[in-house]
Amino acid sequence: MADRIISVTGIFFLLLLFTSCASVPKGAFGTNTPTPPDYSNPDHWAALPFRKDSADAVPVSSWKDAQSNAKVDVFFIHPTTYVGKAGEKNWNADLSDVKVNERTDASTIRYQASVFNGTGKIYAPRYRQAHLKSYYTDQKRDAMQALHLAYEDVKSAFMYYLDHYNQGRPFIIASHSQGTDHGKRLIREVIDSKEIQDQLVVAYLVGFAVTENHFENISPCTYPEETGCFCSWRTFKEGYIPKKIHFPDTNVLVTNPVTWDADKPESSKSEQAGAILRNFHKLYQELVETKIYKDLLWVNKPKFPFSFLLTTKNYHIADYNFFYADIRKNVRDRTEAFLEMQ
Repeated sequence: MADRIISVTGIFFLLLLFTSCASVPKGAFGTNTPTPPDYSNPDHWAALPFRKDSADAVPVSSWKDAQSNAKVDVFFIHPTTYVGKAGEKNWNADLSDVKVNERTDASTIRYQASVFNGTGKIYAPRYRQAHLKSYYTDQKRDAMQALHLAYEDVKSAFMYYLDHYNQGRPFIIASHSQGTDHGKRLIREVIDSKEIQDQLVVAYLVGFAVTENHFENISPCTYPEETGCFCSWRTFKEGYIPKKIHFPDTNVLVTNPVTWDADKPESSKSEQAGAILRNFHKLYQELVETKIYKDLLWVNKPKFPFSFLLTTKNYHIADYNFFYADIRKNVRDRTEAFLEMQ
């Protein structure tokens, strides 16, 4: 049944599939801690700009993978792809786990990180990501330790990137879900108010709540060409309010990834540049209309082949894919604006 679901509706059901199949790891954190990554080893990166990998994929024939000549870098922190199995003991993924790595490359690196290959050189580390159930468990201490270990890997990868690859170049931070959980901490600890903040083109912190005042000196983006700022959104079906992750009385940032304008919280289908769904080589234009509602981004239920099978109202898995072409264009616009100011 799982194979049939994936074959019909693709990426939209992955989150539900992962959640339903995953079980909380058995045992305490630290019982089977995987070997730390060595970021001098290319195998410990899901994407590097000087080798062939899934981030090089281009869905539209007229688009190009411009990494070879790109003037900016993209440090991409992928979401959770470690779901374990019944009886799993590890709270964190092992970087030698072939199935996890293949899942990462075929899903988030191909369908999300590739958004940025038209403008930047993509660096995406593998890391000992926390198990999916770290966000859905009563074993809070184990979960927090697992998430902290994952963050330390991300931070280590970024510091290696700065020391060995960056060479003073402008960079973009991009992330999704668990990746954003780590990304917002990384920016706060390593970039915000530091000398390298001047190199930050923009941060796309997607799929995880980020408050407008989370950073000391990095503000929310308010218009499409603004730089040195951050964007964030979480996508749901219009009218749906997810009770456990709805924070209506807080200042959680919601960027509209079609208008990119704080004064334009809604957009029509005709304004949307395009989405990439299961068929990576098919661009769906005018797929959704958008509306910011408090701390949520609402969209209509999209129509695509077999979309009647899409029953979830949480479109988290499609935070990037619904707006693939819109993000790709915005990355280019902000990068051009940044470089013009240098």
